[in-house]
Amino acid sequence: MSTPNRVYIARLAGVAVFDPNGDQVGRIRDAVARMRPTQRPPEVVGLVAEMPMRRRIFLSINRITSIDPDAVVLGSGTLNLRRFEKRPNELLVLQELLDRRVQLDTGPVGSVVDVAMECSRGGEWALTRVAVREQTNRLTRRGHLHQVEWDRVRGLGAVGDNRGTANLLAVLEDMRPADLANALQDLPDARRNEVAAALDDERLADVLSELPEHDQVEILAALDRERAADVLEEMDPDDAADLLNELPPPEQDVLLDLMEPDEADPVRQLLRYASGTAGSVMTSEPVILPPDATVAEALARIREVQLSPAVAAQVFVTRAPLTTPTGRYLGMVHFQRLLREPPADLLGGIVVNDIDPLRTSTPLTEITRRMATYDMVGMPVVDRNNRLVGAVTVDDVLDHSLPRDWRDRDAAPTPSATDDGTLDDE
Repeated sequence: MSTPNRVYIARLAGVAVFDPNGDQVGRIRDAVARMRPTQRPPEVVGLVAEMPMRRRIFLSINRITSIDPDAVVLGSGTLNLRRFEKRPNELLVLQELLDRRVQLDTGPVGSVVDVAMECSRGGEWALTRVAVREQTNRLTRRGHLHQVEWDRVRGLGAVGDNRGTANLLAVLEDMRPADLANALQDLPDARRNEVAAALDDERLADVLSELPEHDQVEILAALDRERAADVLEEMDPDDAADLLNELPPPEQDVLLDLMEPDEADPVRQLLRYASGTAGSVMTSEPVILPPDATVAEALARIREVQLSPAVAAQVFVTRAPLTTPTGRYLGMVHFQRLLREPPADLLGGIVVNDIDPLRTSTPLTEITRRMATYDMVGMPVVDRNNRLVGAVTVDDVLDHSLPRDWRDRDAAPTPSATDDGTLDDE
């Protein structure tokens, strides 16, 4: 194996995995170690990689030909795509050891910040060294970092309840919200709730939007109500309405009353629409500009980082007021058209209105048919007075067309595999 003899596992989190042809097949999320009955350090038996569609699989350490800070490379052979499941005598190093409160044999108490695995001359990998940050009462100075042998640390033998979240968050901080949501689903409920509670409001709001409904509800219920209301304020109104729809009406009312009125009002409006209609799936905050706005102004608006690609794909043109419900709806301009027009031109001169807008009562099946017919990324939704009240985007349609449990990793179909790792055609 062409790789350093010692590898610190936290530094592998997120590193790309490549097959022998140089094609990326996933990213490293953890390492799997097998506990031994003797005092010998745990044996590292493999790595956990996340594949496309959020599937986590096991990569045997014997299949890996090289490990470096930028890439993990696999040897030849067929990947076993069976979803990874931890066995009773196994340890997920990052998930279960990071932030563990431990004591060094020299006396200091601290928390685990990283664990190193080393390869012996016989080719066996084991957890051999532990990086421990010494606990200190000083607010302005970090504790001393000790890098010691595995057997010099007390408190590593069994999974305890004394683990914090700071270092685990450091490993997870660069993940996309969907990937972080996927990682949270792998944690025990109590640990998942701890990590979720430690995220800031905006980050937690993004992650909640990527979780199955039952996980959203459980995490929200673990927060105090004021914090839950703050998180709901950071969510897009349609996502907040979807989450509140999973709660009993009395709890909905409590949380809505705790939210700022200007944040709660669009959510209340969305909750009034019948399920499965344009009104219930739309976003009430599309990009809206008046007809006398310039192309340059429109391009500046759709560059705003908080906009999702689907929302930023088009600008809706209306009379004042420009917040939903707006003045009379005039039409829309796709961003590709904006790129082709002179920056000083007015939107009123290039607006397109040859496709009828949706009504709030338009059913999801009709929305899907019309968006597919016209190859639309987003469509306007108007009320009976032709005022723009929102927009349905392609991601809204996908979210509500897929099975309710599509975000739940446990509900995803798992291909069967034979013992030699080849896929079964069953």
